[in-house]
Amino acid sequence: MLSIKEEIKTLYEIQKSKFYAVITRIDSLDSIDTKLEEIKKEYKDATHYCYAYILDNYKKCSDDGEPSGTAGMPILNVLEQNNLNHILCVVIRYFGGIKLGAGGLVRAYSKAVTTTLENANLITLVAGYEVTLLVTYENAKYLDYLLKKYEPIKQYDLNITYTFLIPKDEYLNLIKEFDKYIIDKKIKETMLGI
Repeated sequence: MLSIKEEIKTLYEIQKSKFYAVITRIDSLDSIDTKLEEIKKEYKDATHYCYAYILDNYKKCSDDGEPSGTAGMPILNVLEQNNLNHILCVVIRYFGGIKLGAGGLVRAYSKAVTTTLENANLITLVAGYEVTLLVTYENAKYLDYLLKKYEPIKQYDLNITYTFLIPKDEYLNLIKEFDKYIIDKKIKETMLGI
């Protein structure tokens, strides 16, 4: 399964209509509404804000006023054909005065997404964890050595808190090494891009 490394935007123009495609990585359903609001503010006065997203087993698309099945579903189809996940694509249309017809709209929305993906830096998604560990200062040196490749973020207080991302299979092997050195741990499942 794939996603994108960073957000990407492109413009596709046909018969005076402008189709701005924005593709971004998402990690939660809550982030979708936030991103849609940001896009509506950035592209004010657009005619339509059509979108599709895939987040694990959740999929949704919207035609946002375009004829049924001519915008959201074509966007979703392109995302699925490219084996993408944790992805949101919004195609913003500024109507140019010439009607494209149902077939023309399907082709235009599909082309806007396809063109954008041609410029995307794709990454492989793997199951992983966001791990937070609480460690005493005396055990920190050992954890520094074990976790250096994961570039943990450290916070210093009475103890040291390490926060880092790690693939599931690596975590299962590493936990045996550091479990005896930690005071507390919190684990949250996430998808990591590699």
